[in-house]
Amino acid sequence: MKRRLHDLGLGIRFALGGGREGWARTLLTAVGVGLGVALLLGAASVPHLVDRRADRIHDRQPFSAGSEKNTGQVRASLLYAGADTEYRDDTIGGKLLRAANADPVLPPGLTSIPAPGTMAVSPALRELLDSPEGQLLRQRLPYEITATIGDAGLVEPSELYYYAGSSSLSPGSGASSAAGFGNIGEVQPLDPMLVVLVILICVVLLMPVAIFIATAVRFGGERRDRRLAALRLVGADARGTRWMAGGEALAGAVLGLAVGTLLFLGGAQLIGPVGLWSFGFFPGDLRPLPWLALLVAVAVPALAVVVTLGALRSVVIEPLGVVRGGRARRRRLWWRIALPALGVALLLLSQNPDATSGPLSAMSSGLGLPLYEYLSPICIAAGASFVLVGLIALLPWLVEAVVGRLHGGSPAWQLAVRRLQLSSGPAARAVGGITVAVAGSVALQMYSVGIHDDFTKVTGADASRAQYTVQAEYPDAKLAERMIGAFRETPGVGKVIGTVTSYVTMPGPVASEDVRPITELTLGDCATLRELARIDSCKDGDTFVVHPSDDRDQAAWVDRTARPGEAIDTTAGEPGVPPTLWTLPASARTVTARPDPTGAEHDGIFATPGAIDASLLGSTARTSAMLTVDQRVPDAAEHIRNTAARVSPLLGVRTVRTLERDQQYAGIQTGLQAAGLATLGLIAASMLVSQLEQLRERRRLLAALLAFGTRRATLAGSVLWQTAVPVVLGIGLAVAGGLALGALMLRIIGKTVTDWWLFLPLAGAGAAVILAVTLLSLPALWRLMRPDGLHTE
Repeated sequence: MKRRLHDLGLGIRFALGGGREGWARTLLTAVGVGLGVALLLGAASVPHLVDRRADRIHDRQPFSAGSEKNTGQVRASLLYAGADTEYRDDTIGGKLLRAANADPVLPPGLTSIPAPGTMAVSPALRELLDSPEGQLLRQRLPYEITATIGDAGLVEPSELYYYAGSSSLSPGSGASSAAGFGNIGEVQPLDPMLVVLVILICVVLLMPVAIFIATAVRFGGERRDRRLAALRLVGADARGTRWMAGGEALAGAVLGLAVGTLLFLGGAQLIGPVGLWSFGFFPGDLRPLPWLALLVAVAVPALAVVVTLGALRSVVIEPLGVVRGGRARRRRLWWRIALPALGVALLLLSQNPDATSGPLSAMSSGLGLPLYEYLSPICIAAGASFVLVGLIALLPWLVEAVVGRLHGGSPAWQLAVRRLQLSSGPAARAVGGITVAVAGSVALQMYSVGIHDDFTKVTGADASRAQYTVQAEYPDAKLAERMIGAFRETPGVGKVIGTVTSYVTMPGPVASEDVRPITELTLGDCATLRELARIDSCKDGDTFVVHPSDDRDQAAWVDRTARPGEAIDTTAGEPGVPPTLWTLPASARTVTARPDPTGAEHDGIFATPGAIDASLLGSTARTSAMLTVDQRVPDAAEHIRNTAARVSPLLGVRTVRTLERDQQYAGIQTGLQAAGLATLGLIAASMLVSQLEQLRERRRLLAALLAFGTRRATLAGSVLWQTAVPVVLGIGLAVAGGLALGALMLRIIGKTVTDWWLFLPLAGAGAAVILAVTLLSLPALWRLMRPDGLHTE
């Protein structure tokens, strides 16, 4: 062992003291390894980043005096109300604040409560409001900016958020009281199907990184082997030369750790404040977990040594030369098939026992243990890894088997084919990363599309009847009139459906075991009521008893309160409030409910303004409006939100959507897009480095061919074909493997494949990356094709 460590150290000295050629090889390895290390450190930082984002969100959530969070029984000292809004494609969070005593609690990031008419804003919101693009938003937030929210009060640097002071907030106007901030709330567990998706994402995104690191430590292999032959000539033994080669790879890997750390820190400072796919972060939050960072620091150098020693097992290094493989041997197929077969077996083992009776289900029943919950994620991760590794192992065999049968063609084609026939390993390794990325992406897309319907809800809304809804969750009898009038004068607004809705009850005593009958009373004009019920004729002063369209039991319940000619209590029996009686006219007609533009049905009592005074409605009243919009009017949505803010800052404006996506599912999809973009960039950069390294290795050969009269276009064509042949085979293998893996992952959760052709854009993206890398390498090829490439020492 002492001798081997000495050989390892000697290899490190060769890597660092081998002149310009040695430094070039070491730096290429360091850059390649560094790119992979940067992404690994980013992946190791995700848990801490997610926790910090969750902490920042929770830290600014208020809790009331009577909540479980308030263990010290602190009295409420602050009134607040949510005032979130949207501006074009951005979401703007905000709250209205009012101090309830002289020493109110403060939200994170503030040093004082903003005075009425002023606000504290995030840096990004201040920048938007000061820009020409924020002119319409400035009308909605007319407060004077007097402070900036600190980092402690923001989820990310680019967040748009504000706190505004108000003198009119009160519990009666929809405000809530706060005794402090830091409400954790209930954490919703991740759906099992999303757990599988997250595991698959981790495997797919990190596998190309590991492959490229293993490829990068083999840069300069041919020149290194010739140099090791010279060492054999001066007395080194065969095993010692292999450990010296391992030392050279170790030096490049350790230097790559330093390069990767710098890239990681620089990338965090650059990308964090800007964000990817609307996902930003504070650079300090992107911190690797210590044990994961230690694992990367140990595993990468160890992988470099192991890969180098393994690669040299098939190389015979003698004092007078190097013989690769000793004799021509075809690559063995059996173990390459065994890897994906083992992965398929592990994936089948992890099948959901609710979807099918798998082995884990039988073991769980027999032992009385929830083995599925613990072993299934491990089986899924290991199974997917084995399948993808199997594809990488199959690619060199496939390339060798195909190019061995290619003959004839143009000179460029023959040069490329002959080069691949002599040594197809480097070419196959160069496209191994893109093969895994395409295969994994195909599987991810198939799985994501297969579960899409489970996390996308059809709302039943009719966006042709209304595009926006406006609602105030507090009673104000005159608000509906002001709201309807203001919206009808708003640019771009067509029809306005405005209502005031309140609960009413049957007055008088009820049996002790009975529940007091209760229903809704909806107040609106005739045009509005026709949108909510099937009414033939209507005039101001009319009333209606509305039954649901297909629920007889609910209709009978409505009739217990809505009795024409009888009185009802409009206060809904509020404790401590004397009843307010109103008699439902005997002329009230019974009609059937009609779904409103949002897809909801409203039953109970419908009344026009001439039938009842809105001031009689109790504290349960809600004011709402549904609006149709002319989309041809520029910024019609922003004019609507500005009108709502003028009527009342607490009005909530929402878009009528026919589909709604689960937030957890949407968040994972966003993370997948950002991580996929980073991985694709790594693959492109790594392939370019690999291509440049291969050209540098063949510099003497290219110079010799040029000296013998070979045209530059022929050599450039041969380089293109040498890349294209493995790429076509690799993408074909990736598509087949990705489709099989995706179908198997869907079978695990009891789903079926919905689209077999979604691989086309992914395969096209992979081919485009290869083409771009080849074109970027052509300038280096022109520089290498010069006669001085024949110089030697």
